Amino acid sequence: MSTKLKTLVSSVLLLCACDSQLNNPYSDNDTNQSVLYESFSERPKHLDPVAAYSSNEYAIIGQVYEPPLQYHYLKRPYELTALSATKMPTVRYLNEHGDVLPESSKESDIAFTDYIIDIKSNVNYQPHPAFAKDSSGIFVYHALTQNQIDSVNKISDFTQTGTRELTADDYIYQIKRLANPKLQSPISEMMKNYIVNFEKFTEKDFGAQIISRYQYRIRIKGKSPQFIFWLAMPFFAPMPWEADAFYNQAGLRDKNITLDWFPIGTGAYFLAENNPNRQMILLKNPNFHGEKYPTEGEIEDKKNGLLDDAEKSLPFIDKVVFMLEKETIPYWTKFLQGYYDLSGISSDSFDQAVQFTGSGGVALTPSMTEKSIQLQTSVTLSDYYLGFNMLDYTVGGTTESARKLRQAIAIAVDYEEYISIFMNGRGVPAQGVLPEGIFGYAEGEAGVNSDVYDWTGKGQRKKISVAQQLLAEAGFENGIDPKTKEALILYFDTTSTSTDDRPRMNWYRKQFEKLGIKLIVRATDYNRFQEKIRTGNAQLFFLGWNADYPDPENFFFLLYGANSKVKFGGENASNYENVEFDKLFEQMRNMENSEERYKIIQKMQRILQHDAPWVFGFHPKNFALYHQWYHNLKPNLMANNQLKYARLDTQTREKMREKWNRPF
Repeated sequence: MSTKLKTLVSSVLLLCACDSQLNNPYSDNDTNQSVLYESFSERPKHLDPVAAYSSNEYAIIGQVYEPPLQYHYLKRPYELTALSATKMPTVRYLNEHGDVLPESSKESDIAFTDYIIDIKSNVNYQPHPAFAKDSSGIFVYHALTQNQIDSVNKISDFTQTGTRELTADDYIYQIKRLANPKLQSPISEMMKNYIVNFEKFTEKDFGAQIISRYQYRIRIKGKSPQFIFWLAMPFFAPMPWEADAFYNQAGLRDKNITLDWFPIGTGAYFLAENNPNRQMILLKNPNFHGEKYPTEGEIEDKKNGLLDDAEKSLPFIDKVVFMLEKETIPYWTKFLQGYYDLSGISSDSFDQAVQFTGSGGVALTPSMTEKSIQLQTSVTLSDYYLGFNMLDYTVGGTTESARKLRQAIAIAVDYEEYISIFMNGRGVPAQGVLPEGIFGYAEGEAGVNSDVYDWTGKGQRKKISVAQQLLAEAGFENGIDPKTKEALILYFDTTSTSTDDRPRMNWYRKQFEKLGIKLIVRATDYNRFQEKIRTGNAQLFFLGWNADYPDPENFFFLLYGANSKVKFGGENASNYENVEFDKLFEQMRNMENSEERYKIIQKMQRILQHDAPWVFGFHPKNFALYHQWYHNLKPNLMANNQLKYARLDTQTREKMREKWNRPF
């Protein structure tokens, strides 16, 4: 062997001995820190809490901003607890003259409700240049010259930072931002129905007022127990006026130095890097006021190790790295190599990860269990449904024939098959409006949609012959339209326009063919589709809804007559109206959870099941995989700030990475 070849072999052996993870995509600087590695496929559009309203945006700002309330991480049903508030808000009822009423007052006597919120003292914002002051107390970066702006390209180029204490005024400032039409908050129209004089945000009679440095009040119209859930969302997190003073300077937006790019909060983490072409990095907030891991949960939580860290200081993780991954295969490979700590399961990887058991359950494949990978599943608080436009001449209306037509279609459209084919079994067929986990959801036979399913120890979809009989009774025997003497034609409006969507659209056509009905798919762009829904020019359509808060009102309002899309511009896209249902909704919506409320909900569900303004589709099921070194993971479908509870065993991770990534 030549001297050169010996030297080369020695170098390779030395390299392998010193660094067996030649494929490690991360910096060696992370070795001595507790770093969580996650991914993103599309950059968040908004990180300003006035506008952010999507899950990929909340994945970031939920760790940065702290509204007054949060959801208890472990307890189920979901329970609100104080976050930046010292306790749950004091609720006070008033009559039209502003006199305080007793708690037992009739709803009709309550003109206003006050939510009085006490916030924690000695809570400071993350370090940020917006707070930086010189020795004279003058803000360093609030009056930037053009030369100063030209010299910076990212927020870290501002070398000085500062902080200040959180005050009640910061919450009022943010609520006024919600009301400011220039900022176009997606909830501004909704808040007009809640907060008194919401449009008058520059005037003294605005419904949100400071009481003291650490106390403020929000006054809403009438009584609405659901309003309190909004206080756990980033929309109601505090915003310092210094943020707008800093970010609104001309020239900074051109460099993506904006509140939509770099948030300012008091939470456990702050966004240190926002590079959407590569990575987003959260770092532990050095000014974090501190919080303890919960001491209570569900019965199984202790057994599952979810209370092992009770009373320990949060957060456990020093750094969170979100890496850009546009393709599912590289992402999945890195997860199996230990370079991502948790993962969803794409359709391409499903069979490699999960197998169905004989009882219809799911289990991990041997290749996953060999790596001690864990699986968690949870039914989302979401509705996906095929909607009928109740204003349509054929499928709409309250006649018995129209109802039977809708019921026949509800039986024929086999969403069990849809879930199996298009979702790898990751869904639960919906029996009504409410998903599992929402008060009023009924288990077993009590909750089954008896117009679509028979009970045989479980819900069994009725035979197609039943649907065909209903169709005949509706006046369309064998699917024939008596007016044309040909197959009944129905129109399905959708935004599914890509080639990948064709199998799904063909599946829908086949469902209607079972009844002899011809379904014409009218694919269009999103804006045109929304216009059709808004004007009532769609006949059938497919929509979904994710809960804003865990209350039945947030689902039933989608079918409340006063929320009709065409008549009132509301979220009732089916334009459904039933006098009895509407009366029950008005009675139920502001009730506290009780046996009486539960019974009313069952009546409402039964009305909807029989009237069939929707073909109740499915509630998606989340599948999450995580490595053995990831601790304290519990699905929480309402909380946005879960990362502070996560803990990593980095030694085990390093050991497994070494084992799984040895060079050949």
